[in-house]
Amino acid sequence: MGDTDRLENTTQLIGLIQAGDSGARERLIGRYLPMLRKWAHGRLPLSGRDLAETDDLVQITFLRALNRLDTFESQRPGAFLAYLRTILMNAVREELRRRKSVPATANLLETLPSPQASLVEQAIGRQTLEAYESALSRLPENKRVAVVMRIEFEMSYQEIADELEMRSANSTRMMIVRALEELAGAIAS
Repeated sequence: MGDTDRLENTTQLIGLIQAGDSGARERLIGRYLPMLRKWAHGRLPLSGRDLAETDDLVQITFLRALNRLDTFESQRPGAFLAYLRTILMNAVREELRRRKSVPATANLLETLPSPQASLVEQAIGRQTLEAYESALSRLPENKRVAVVMRIEFEMSYQEIADELEMRSANSTRMMIVRALEELAGAIAS
């Protein structure tokens, strides 16, 4: 994060955007764009993993989020990233459903499901991914958001601490370690 990023957390940026600051809008997009691109790329199957497709989904995500930003109320630190993640997950699901419903006149190879799973599915397997999502949804919200920031968006402990307004990177690390232990236990059972 740059100096400006350290001075403004996401909640502050959202407030500035709601007050009409277009520069804050650009800073907010700049903060999340690389994370969302990487996340979307890892979630798409091989057939949809080119840069244009990923950028389209990320752009759709930002458009949907920013168009509703005037009514967005951040109830807690990390709420906006969770909001973006949900919108992006829905956009990925919509894209996958759209690909399955391509008319029969289209190229047959394009209509067949990709034999390649997404990067995340390849790494942990579909059943484990489903178990992960299920266990993640059962974590308390603050832990869930922190785990998503660390594991899925690869944020540093300091970045997470800043975003979630926690005392320190070390306390953030400890919370995430405990949350991951809970997650692993839930997945194993």
